[in-house]
Amino acid sequence: MEQPSAKPGSRRNRRTAALVAAGAATALVAAAAVPALASAAQDGSAKGAKGAKKPSAAAVEEDFNGDGYQDMAVGASGSSSGEGSAGYVTVFYGTPDGLDRDNAVTLDRATDGVPGEPADGNRFGWRIAGADLDRDGYTDLAVHVPGAKQVVVLWGGAEGVTGKGSAVIEGDDAENAFDTGGQLTAGDFNGDGNPDLLMGRGHESGTYGLLQGPFTRDGQWAEEQQIPLTTSYNDVMSVTAGDIDGDGADDLVVHQSFEEMGRENLFFTGGENGLTRTDTEVPMGATGAIGDFDGDGYGDLAYREMPGGVVENLPYDEGTVKVVHGTADGLGDRVKTYTQDTAGVPGASEENDQFGAVLSAGDVTGDGIDDLAVAVPFEAIGDRYAAGSVVLLKGSEGEGLTGAGAQAFHQDTPGIAGVAEANDRFGSAVRLLDVNGDGKADLTVGAPGEGIGDAAEAGAIWYLPGTADGPTATGSFDVNPGTVGAELAGVQFGKALTNSGYGPLMSRN
Repeated sequence: MEQPSAKPGSRRNRRTAALVAAGAATALVAAAAVPALASAAQDGSAKGAKGAKKPSAAAVEEDFNGDGYQDMAVGASGSSSGEGSAGYVTVFYGTPDGLDRDNAVTLDRATDGVPGEPADGNRFGWRIAGADLDRDGYTDLAVHVPGAKQVVVLWGGAEGVTGKGSAVIEGDDAENAFDTGGQLTAGDFNGDGNPDLLMGRGHESGTYGLLQGPFTRDGQWAEEQQIPLTTSYNDVMSVTAGDIDGDGADDLVVHQSFEEMGRENLFFTGGENGLTRTDTEVPMGATGAIGDFDGDGYGDLAYREMPGGVVENLPYDEGTVKVVHGTADGLGDRVKTYTQDTAGVPGASEENDQFGAVLSAGDVTGDGIDDLAVAVPFEAIGDRYAAGSVVLLKGSEGEGLTGAGAQAFHQDTPGIAGVAEANDRFGSAVRLLDVNGDGKADLTVGAPGEGIGDAAEAGAIWYLPGTADGPTATGSFDVNPGTVGAELAGVQFGKALTNSGYGPLMSRN
């Protein structure tokens, strides 16, 4: 099917105009499209470190402290119980030199202003979503705390995220609140310019809450839409949000499963009335990301194919990524397939690799067309099982993603700090986001299995600057909990990143 060309009314041009008019920005990302605006960037007069000019307002999407540079939060939720499982979140502020390691702030339930007390098994930071929920010009941070069956909202401000005045979102039914916060995703699903939060709310099985903004400082939303996200007795494996049809409202793909089997995925279109289920047939997948990979102004759905339609095959899967290109009417019939055997893609398709286990879309090269970061967290480097790697596939006008110029990064890549070791799971979380303000998305990678000294599964993240040729190891660096003075053992630092996509990661062991 021939795709429509970009036009004055296309998503990209309409969105740019809306951002200028409203003084807000909307991000088309793997997990959500998130509006936020730094007040310091609105008039373009503020200067950053070393006299660098601030990014334009339209480029600022996730800015907790309003300095005009996008920021990154890192979750360290630990395992389900035991040491490190109380969990915390570390916020890194963007600068012209990338993530600021010297002024990072760690927050947990012991932080002044954050309700509750730290407790083993709480897993504070299991998922984290950033959006300007109260529309004050600063991005706020919604933190899933599955052990407490809550979402905690940490408000942004001129000082950044401090924990002061934090609010708690509870389940609708305390006796059936087991899923409260599940699938936490931020986006503007009704297209009114106010960010919304999608999450489990303890409603009847399969029904989720779309909490529509703006939010007040006590955590109250304007309106809730209760949405059955599954069919029959199916479960939600993951969700993928972004604007497919270019109407300015985010759409939603629901990846379903039932016990060990995958099920048909569902497509919900966003609009004035919130999310509405369509009869669009969506191929079976485990997780996904949405980006404009061919530059036509419509969002394209990249997803990890469910191997043989069986969830239990995921740990043994070589990994296949497919892209369904978007149109003004939603998902189209133009589909492309990518594996590590695709011409130009580094590596080779091998059992257990799980190519595409997590995905993130963003414009790394600065050409106005989105690229795709493809995680391969269980890839062996040499004989080291699940050392992990990340592959970048580059978008191109008209054609979309290709293997041409594709890149791969792991801990044995020259210039990347550390050494690839078994079970590091480099790539368990990936995010493309421009934090240094140069108009090119940078790559942040989490490796929650990384050991630091005697601390097993302390975890770490790596920051790689974006360039016109793609991410580069030059100027890259790693950060672990010890770097920022946070707890080490078992915390799995880097298991989640702000608005990063979620993948059902399963080890064969």
